[in-house]
Amino acid sequence: MEVQEYLRYRKDLLVLAQDDDSFISETSFIDAVLPSMLDAKLIDSEEWNDTGFLSETEKLKVNGYLINESEERLQLIILNESSIDIKVSNAELQISQKVYYETQFARTTRFLKKAMNGHLNESLQDSDPVNALVAHLSSSEGADQFDVVDIFLISATATVETRGSIPQPKGLEFENENLTVTYTKDRQRLSKEILIVRRLIDLNFLYDILISQGNREVLTVNFESIFDSPIKAIKAANEQNFESYLCVLPALHLAELYKLHSTRLLEKNVRSFLDFKNEANKGMFTTLRKDPAKFIAFNNGLTITSTLSDTFESGGLTLIRSLTDFQIVNGGQTTAAIYFARKSGIDISKVFVTAKINVVSEAAEDELNKFIKEISLYSNTQTKVTTVDLDSQNPQLVKLKAMTASVVTPSGKKWFFDRAKGEFNTMKRKSGNKTKIEKDYPDERRFSKEQLGKYYSSWGDQPYMVKKGGIKVFKYFITAICGDGDKKKGVIVDRNFYEELIAKMILFNKLEKVYGAGKNSIGQLRSAVVPYSISILYRFTDGSKSGSSFDLTKIWVKEGLEDDLTLYLEDMMKLVNELLKKYSDSDDVGENTRKKELWDKVSECREIAAFMATSNSLKIIKKYSISNEERKKRNARNSKLAEVDFKLLKDNIEIYTNGIGFYDNVLTGYGRSLTVAEMNKLGIIKSSISNLENIKEAHVDFERELIRRIRTEAPEVFDRMVNNEMVFWQQIFDFIVQIYNNAVSEGEDVGAAFNRVQEFAKSKAVKYPSVFGQIGELLKNGDTPTVKQVWYASHILALKEHTSLATQS
Repeated sequence: MEVQEYLRYRKDLLVLAQDDDSFISETSFIDAVLPSMLDAKLIDSEEWNDTGFLSETEKLKVNGYLINESEERLQLIILNESSIDIKVSNAELQISQKVYYETQFARTTRFLKKAMNGHLNESLQDSDPVNALVAHLSSSEGADQFDVVDIFLISATATVETRGSIPQPKGLEFENENLTVTYTKDRQRLSKEILIVRRLIDLNFLYDILISQGNREVLTVNFESIFDSPIKAIKAANEQNFESYLCVLPALHLAELYKLHSTRLLEKNVRSFLDFKNEANKGMFTTLRKDPAKFIAFNNGLTITSTLSDTFESGGLTLIRSLTDFQIVNGGQTTAAIYFARKSGIDISKVFVTAKINVVSEAAEDELNKFIKEISLYSNTQTKVTTVDLDSQNPQLVKLKAMTASVVTPSGKKWFFDRAKGEFNTMKRKSGNKTKIEKDYPDERRFSKEQLGKYYSSWGDQPYMVKKGGIKVFKYFITAICGDGDKKKGVIVDRNFYEELIAKMILFNKLEKVYGAGKNSIGQLRSAVVPYSISILYRFTDGSKSGSSFDLTKIWVKEGLEDDLTLYLEDMMKLVNELLKKYSDSDDVGENTRKKELWDKVSECREIAAFMATSNSLKIIKKYSISNEERKKRNARNSKLAEVDFKLLKDNIEIYTNGIGFYDNVLTGYGRSLTVAEMNKLGIIKSSISNLENIKEAHVDFERELIRRIRTEAPEVFDRMVNNEMVFWQQIFDFIVQIYNNAVSEGEDVGAAFNRVQEFAKSKAVKYPSVFGQIGELLKNGDTPTVKQVWYASHILALKEHTSLATQS
């Protein structure tokens, strides 16, 4: 059944990759997959460079590439094009032979070798998108820059074992390869080996990331395999579920680990390595170069966490063969400094670093995160550390999720925040009415944490940060809304914030569509042109000293852009597209857009000054601006009302919509996997549904985790579900939320709005009309109605007029 889940998920991915004409391009499918690779921390950013290179005669192919944050790692992408063909049968999508994938990998490996040997330069046109990459790879600068090349083969196929009657999932690993290159540096002829790492991104991998709710792929470091010997250590603590070891690591080991795994070693490190610009990093570099033997004395050392260790005792020491879920949580700058010092030619053979290894067994992801945060707070640090929650449990993200339940657009639509990856997909999987869910929440009204960071950060003066994407822009976003715990305060996540945030998303998405993709697009720099153009708009409105701001509320109210604004921004994007190419100091314009220097040149150039001084620019800015004073007054009016948090009620409504029959089927199909305590909790949920009682948050959380477990361990349970959803629960909930939002948007007393519904219900002889007055009073005071009150209110659904009543209230 698991293989069938993979194939079912493939259909979801294909739908996600469709354009407005239902066409699926290779580029759009890669766009759909990269966020999962980012979740797994295989890449630092989902912003990739599309090359679209294919040579049938020479059997060469590369769809695109990325360069990691520290720029020593090239990551090539190839898509198995036959795997996204909608005509391919399920049987053909089940791959059991490794050679099938080897053939695909070979196309990109051949491309890499030919490019580095200079055998492709003359066969390409200057306008070919792959030209900049080929030119760089064939140069001495490229050979010197890259130490590792990852080749990611994306294939919408299920990798299976076919020994039994039913195909079972299996994993495949592909051997690394070394490519010897020679190049010139500082007038010297040098030679080195570039490591080629091949990684399959199949449906098995993508589905596992989905059901793990976006948790990173666990990194296991096997010291015996890499260094031919275990690590010698002293056991410092041995408690239940916790062990601690002290050891001394050779710098050569750390450099090799960084080469193999790069920033994956530092996923949970609270700081990122910023070459040698700050004083601590400059000091490390100086010591490594001038006094390497004393580095161990001057440096604070590393703190490493793991969730499982493979050890044995010998001669009074503990020898560590391997560590599972290996993370350097303190000392990431030290590790990277050592790697780049060796890369620059410094001899690190005499350098050693102390390390403390903490093994926390049987720890859930959130428990491990908490432990690491405490390490960051209490450890001696060389520079100030700012700690923010980067996971989905961040309080500001929780508030934002609640806003999606309580705030609807002027036309009554809702947005879906996929706070923990896979929430939307799981909601669809368990539902008996997938079509309705997709209609209620189309792709353009759904967003993930990573998209959230990009959309929010685009409205500002740092488009190069948006272009970097990934964890970099998400950290910037989280720090912006949470504050830094010192001088910078966080933002208030309320209705004003939410409406402007959605407006920024609408703006960003609209400009992406206007720019286009493929042959009919403005160019090949969409991922840069869109944020650069938005930043120029910001720079001449909110970012100016005019005393006015761009009125994002106009976009929120219209739920789109006016025609004149769309045409104006299209002209701006055409100009920006040319300016990026003109002012880039690199042939690889896409990569250069990640640099602040390019933004400074473009934003301050005479062409932009002239464009913004035109009569049309002045007219557009005047039309869509609002004075800062008026904006403050409007926001203050919206903030007077105590914002209602509908989230727990919405969660209750979702459980009630499932109905008792749903949970009876859960017991039938999955009951043997439940403990007695879990059976009791499920019984309480069923009892609550029977008695119209509110379900407590703890039991809501249990139900959500239970559904996730079923999705992971026994998804076939959902296939046996009969569609008996009690849809009226969702309908009356939406009705109540709509009336509430209409009143808030119009500045009307919420109680009065619901009293009007009460009088209407009474005039139509609807049962229990007084409940609307009760609900209005609760919402007016910032409280939510009970489930029982919602049930009483549902009797109004019998009236056909209830829909128009909600929009007119």
